Amino acid sequence: MENIGALAVLLAFCLAIYAVIGSVVGKLRRNPFLILSAERAVYAVWFLVTVAAGVLVSAIMTGDFRFVYAAEVSNRAMPMLYKFAAWWGGQAGSLLFWSWLLSTYAVVVIFTNRRKHREFMPYVVAILATVQVFFLMLNTFVVSPFDMLAVDKAITAVPDGNGLNPLLQYPAMAIHPPMLYLGYVGFAVPFAFAMGSLITRQPGDGWIHTTRRWTMVTWLFQSCGIVLGAAWAYHVLGWGGYWGWDPVENASLLPWLGGTAFLHSVMMQEKKGMMKVWNMVLVSATFFLCILGTFLTRSGIVNSVHAFAQGSIGKYFVGFLAIGIAATSYLILDRLDYLKSEAQLESVVSRESSFLFNNLVLLASCFAVLWGTLFPVISEAVTNEKISLDAAWFNRLMIPIGLFLLILTGVGPLFAWRRTSTDSLRRNFMWPGIASLVLVGGLLAAGMRNFYALISFGFCLFVALTIIVEFYKGARQIAAKNDLNFAHAVVELTHRNTRRYGGYLVHMGIVLMFVGFTGAAFNLHRSDELKAGDSIKIGSYQLTVKDTHEGENDNYLWQNASVEARKNGEFLGMLNPEERVYKASRQPTHEVALRERLNEDLYLNFAGMNGDSVVLQSYVFPLVDWIWIGALTLIFGTLVALVPSKVKREYARTQVVGITSAVPAEARPR
Repeated sequence: MENIGALAVLLAFCLAIYAVIGSVVGKLRRNPFLILSAERAVYAVWFLVTVAAGVLVSAIMTGDFRFVYAAEVSNRAMPMLYKFAAWWGGQAGSLLFWSWLLSTYAVVVIFTNRRKHREFMPYVVAILATVQVFFLMLNTFVVSPFDMLAVDKAITAVPDGNGLNPLLQYPAMAIHPPMLYLGYVGFAVPFAFAMGSLITRQPGDGWIHTTRRWTMVTWLFQSCGIVLGAAWAYHVLGWGGYWGWDPVENASLLPWLGGTAFLHSVMMQEKKGMMKVWNMVLVSATFFLCILGTFLTRSGIVNSVHAFAQGSIGKYFVGFLAIGIAATSYLILDRLDYLKSEAQLESVVSRESSFLFNNLVLLASCFAVLWGTLFPVISEAVTNEKISLDAAWFNRLMIPIGLFLLILTGVGPLFAWRRTSTDSLRRNFMWPGIASLVLVGGLLAAGMRNFYALISFGFCLFVALTIIVEFYKGARQIAAKNDLNFAHAVVELTHRNTRRYGGYLVHMGIVLMFVGFTGAAFNLHRSDELKAGDSIKIGSYQLTVKDTHEGENDNYLWQNASVEARKNGEFLGMLNPEERVYKASRQPTHEVALRERLNEDLYLNFAGMNGDSVVLQSYVFPLVDWIWIGALTLIFGTLVALVPSKVKREYARTQVVGITSAVPAEARPR
């Protein structure tokens, strides 16, 4: 079986090379048969990589510990879910998973565009296949998942494997890496379309419409992956946080920031023909940040609970990044005449300027995160001393940037194109502004003195009200005109312009998440050693240790504490934080006890025993649940924005039957 897997990867590597050559040569020689054969080679690559993945997953699931990879990431006692997740739980398997996802994306791209964009599709295929060649090269020659254990040149097997990292044996971690990978890999598609359009100097912005939808899908996957990672950190690591500015966390945030900037600025190109060079730079930078994120995670050059051990693949990633960035930069500079803007910025108080400011702030935040992430590597190269920047450094820098982005989400969409009048500003922002000032005044009167928290709560209310007012005004008009109830009118309004109102929902999700982030300013924490019967107070809670228990199963040993929780004297229930020590790796993990409410979470971590005393870490986290509610709202809004609007569907139907005149000119999509 191992020979089948290794041969499948090798053949896929050869066919990917053929897909690159066949696409480019076929385009240059205007040979449609060669172009078609290159596309068929991409289908064959997907089939072969799928076969290789099937061999590897089968070895892991069945406990074939002749495979080095299976012995490293699996053992017999692991549940089947985590055995499957072990496919991407180690370096070699995760790179094969990367290759499989990329080949799947490439197949979908070719199939859905088999009759569209034929002028530059060969270059799209060639670029995707080039990226595929790089990752298949790693799997074939550098870190093969099909290496076998051998003693005296004879293949052998160990009795049992080491098992998956215990920190990864958590349900969310079975889907967190795939979601992030779907984002990382998916950003190769917009990049390929952008470069294909640039190479062929395509007239118009046809590539933009395809690229925008692909970017939204991959951005959605990236968002889901980031939120799942935050939830995992909160529930599993036991330190009581959801984001610690870990280098690998930052690596996932960087392309998300780039993709967010691109999704906003691309509207300028669609509407006004502006920022063409900037959009090419953004879509390229986002893709290369994905490669950089994969490099940081896979090479082990940064210290992280998420990263793999330091290996030999770093130099290959550096080479790929250097060549890719150089080639892309040359292409953009060579096509500057093709990328000239068709309009100029007319007013600072306009939607164009708000998008520009939005992009500049996102770029600043991306650079700050990138600098802080790479600073240990840079400092070590310069001074031979690795200096890491802590979470406090990131917070000092990113909190003001985040607040500025937050207010832009409220004011930007309400500015008019070209120029916004004073009357419009007053009409749109007066009442939300007054309400926000009243809220801040009320919080000050109640004793709140944290400056950033006051500003954040005020901005959150301001942005939320501007969004609610937009829904209310539009729905009220539809309800009056069509005799609908208000709820039905809101649905109809959203259905008529899903892109706009889906975007508003995404912004509302960001607002709700900022409410949760702001709650961190009021966190409470204490750590105590308590014997049975001892009590402590944290905030309005009283915690009493009643007893401890221990036991084991096939996979791990466990020990927990039973803690009685009361709030203002009222009994809330028993909480049972637990520590586990996995037998295969002897590594401990923590199962926190959590009482979740909209206003605050009570969070207990069992840190172990000191003699007959329980080491109990207690936290109170205000408003954390609003982060998860906001994330769900953001996901829902993105899905809404991906649905074709009612107006566009009606226009498409009239196009098909040849009665375009049935749709008013102002209702036709542009």
